[in-house]
Amino acid sequence: MSRSPSLPDRPTLDLDPESTPTEHLAALEDHYADLVDVREQLEAQLESVRDHREDLREDVDRLQRENETLKTASLYVATVEDLSEDGAVIKQHGNNQEVLTELSDRIREDIEVGDRVAINDSFAVQRILDAETDARAQAMEVDESPSVEYADIGGLEEELTEVREAVEDPLVNPEQFEQVGVEPPSGVLLHGPPGTGKTMMAKAVANETDATFIKMAGSELVQKFIGEGSRLVRDLFDLAEQKEPAIVFIDEIDAVAAERTDSKTSGDAEVQRTMMQLLSEMDGFDERGDVRIIAATNRFDMLDSAILRPGRFDRLIEVPNPEQAARERILEIHTKDMNLAEAVDYATLAEKTEGFSGAQLESLTTEAGMFAIRDGRNEVTMQDFEDARAKLEQESEDGTSTYATYLH
Repeated sequence: MSRSPSLPDRPTLDLDPESTPTEHLAALEDHYADLVDVREQLEAQLESVRDHREDLREDVDRLQRENETLKTASLYVATVEDLSEDGAVIKQHGNNQEVLTELSDRIREDIEVGDRVAINDSFAVQRILDAETDARAQAMEVDESPSVEYADIGGLEEELTEVREAVEDPLVNPEQFEQVGVEPPSGVLLHGPPGTGKTMMAKAVANETDATFIKMAGSELVQKFIGEGSRLVRDLFDLAEQKEPAIVFIDEIDAVAAERTDSKTSGDAEVQRTMMQLLSEMDGFDERGDVRIIAATNRFDMLDSAILRPGRFDRLIEVPNPEQAARERILEIHTKDMNLAEAVDYATLAEKTEGFSGAQLESLTTEAGMFAIRDGRNEVTMQDFEDARAKLEQESEDGTSTYATYLH
């Protein structure tokens, strides 16, 4: 809490009885000037206090609004299935429960069959939600033909082989599994540091199989209204069935599949509800010949054991930062279209970039090219790569780079 401003000292008038009238007048003028100065200081302090009081009033209003919001009961998303004189039949998202509820005169004028509405714990309609243009298009990235190829991925031959066996082979050659009499792995979970190529691997497999690539981040499944996250999960798998052959890629799956706790908040309950819907959808895919599931996470340690049990993600594949030989290969891939000087040595660069991810190596090549452009050259030299590495490391130390967490 800020202290009240201290008041200026009150000026005193001390007249010498032996002074002349002229000296008395001068003293009175000085005293008057002091009084004017004190008044100006007091007026400035008064104005400052008024401004501070206005700021405090705004803070109080904001806190009151936040308090009212926190005290407001949770709202759930539902769809209007039918309308009658008695009210509306609504279906709550998340549990598919259908209820006949009365409508206020205000809402009855505007509500229509098919509208999305927000309801409270008593199933009373609180408001009509904005019409969705297309929830799938808003939340999911659909790539009918990814451009990433296996040749674009360096240093992950073993990991890529495991992904291809679990995802590509069932799509390209499902009869092989029938002849052997085994079910293909039901899902693949890629885990490892950021920027190591998890998304690229999924896109490359989709490209090789001509499958539709459907991507959704786990954080996008955490929605504002209760029940909306589970609805998006159903949409995700419905869309995959419509677009088959398809590869469903769920990035940041830890956002909705973190280990469950005893927390009773509505937010945590909604995340767990979304995870249960995801588990249910995965279990419901009895025949996945034309739809394959890949997920990725940077926080494998946070995942709930339910999502990791056999039958959901049968293959857990670690995608680590590249080793020396892998870094050389990644540098070759990202510089294949660059005009390099003969002195550029991939082995030396790979040795000096220990701990870099594939994404960081790509950034290194881009920065090196920018140094050449800055000097007006059309050839990238070894010194450009050294300067680029120094820049990335300096940005890491200063905390200004997106790679600051991962360098070294």
